[in-house]
Amino acid sequence: MLHTYQNLTTTTTPLRYNGHTSVFLPTVATIEDVRTETALEKIYTVRLPGSQNLGHVPGQFVMVSIPGVGEAPISVMSSPSRTGETFKLCIRNAGDLTGLIHKLQPGDEIGIRGPFGRGFPVAQFRGKDILVAAGGLGLAPARSLIDEVLDNRTSFGRLIVLYGAKNPGEILFRDELAEWEERDDVEFMVTVDRPDDMWFGHVGVITTLFPHVEVNPYKTIAVTVGPPVMYRFVTMELLGKGLTPEQIWMSFERRMKCGIGKCGHCQVNHRYSCQEGPSWTYAEALAFEEAL
Repeated sequence: MLHTYQNLTTTTTPLRYNGHTSVFLPTVATIEDVRTETALEKIYTVRLPGSQNLGHVPGQFVMVSIPGVGEAPISVMSSPSRTGETFKLCIRNAGDLTGLIHKLQPGDEIGIRGPFGRGFPVAQFRGKDILVAAGGLGLAPARSLIDEVLDNRTSFGRLIVLYGAKNPGEILFRDELAEWEERDDVEFMVTVDRPDDMWFGHVGVITTLFPHVEVNPYKTIAVTVGPPVMYRFVTMELLGKGLTPEQIWMSFERRMKCGIGKCGHCQVNHRYSCQEGPSWTYAEALAFEEAL
């Protein structure tokens, strides 16, 4: 039997999302829909009790739990502009907890705490050109920002999206990527490190896309989300195009365990990713050695 909240008599009444007596208590949420993306990733549509709005900003995360198994930080994939009575999470099967979550079906319940952390300051981005460079699963949290820009399109300048995956089988959101390619107001490019026989697109790491992009360094904000090893090389490309460290934002999701700065697992030098991050500018990251 799966150890879901439905199996526990102590949580038959959904917890209130706002006004908890303890920030450590999860809200019992219901899985509305499950969509398989790749061999490792699935998208979960989640509903909070009373169909409450999550109230997040792009770049924030929630803690997802199953009783007796564990809890893990998961970035919110859906944008605030598309989060009404439900929100979406893209979850990779990477361990005991996520493996069990991948067995859940619509109607099953999971624990949700959050949203936590500092997201991207979208209000500061308004009027600017937005360049998003996402690698692998990093496209999931980046999509929250991308969709927010698309839903408020006249409030922003150019939208440039660069996406890199290890191989064609790991490409996420294929339907959405096809829509971005067809839009006149989105400049989208995708690349893979290792092509297969059916791949006829660009081949190479994500930085090989940058020579094909021209930006105005005086009005561009760049956001990069992906494996930490990617950041060093992406920031070099962005700096080479004239952007300053203050114009470059990145997400540092480092071993978050509690979400509220108590456990210390996500500490980077003297700062906590779960509270002061996970969204930081490159200028902020340069101030502490362990970040990059």
